[in-house]
Amino acid sequence: MRLRYLGAAVVLSGCTLVGFGQMGSTSAKVAPGTQMSPVQAQDELLNLFQEEFMGVAKAMPADKYAFAPPSTNGAKYDGVRTFAQEVSHVTLANYYFASKILGEKLPVDGKAIQGLTSKDDLLKAAAASFDYAHKALASITPDNAYVAIDGVDGLHSRSVIASFISAHGYDHYGQMVEYLRMNGIVPPGSK
Repeated sequence: MRLRYLGAAVVLSGCTLVGFGQMGSTSAKVAPGTQMSPVQAQDELLNLFQEEFMGVAKAMPADKYAFAPPSTNGAKYDGVRTFAQEVSHVTLANYYFASKILGEKLPVDGKAIQGLTSKDDLLKAAAASFDYAHKALASITPDNAYVAIDGVDGLHSRSVIASFISAHGYDHYGQMVEYLRMNGIVPPGSK
């Protein structure tokens, strides 16, 4: 059973990497050898993730936001998140990780974010969460990037938590891509 889950994880990770390779960053090009600040490096990764995530979130029709895979052919999907729940989860995670970087209290009502179901509301909330994440990244300096802070899940520096915003998000992005395909929709990164 564990081997099946491991195999599924490898396949989904591969799909995500293929999509990642097809997109490419839309950030301004930096000449090789140019020293980048922690903010520039982290913001480049966040910009790429934001573009891909929002593209997938916009691609799913509003009437499919309640979609979750049905259990079929021995595959059990009982209790998995709906597409809307995937969007709200990443939205809330963006706020959570960014608030850790800033050393602030969570600036939104987590239960309210989790309760969103409409595409329009979720897209607006997700966009705002990325704005907050960019604000958090802008607070990272060469002097504070690797200073230990009150972290999360064993992550204790601003730079590592900043990287984890995208790393965590790409896990859910991969699931959302599969949900699009299950509904006959080609993900934007594959076009």
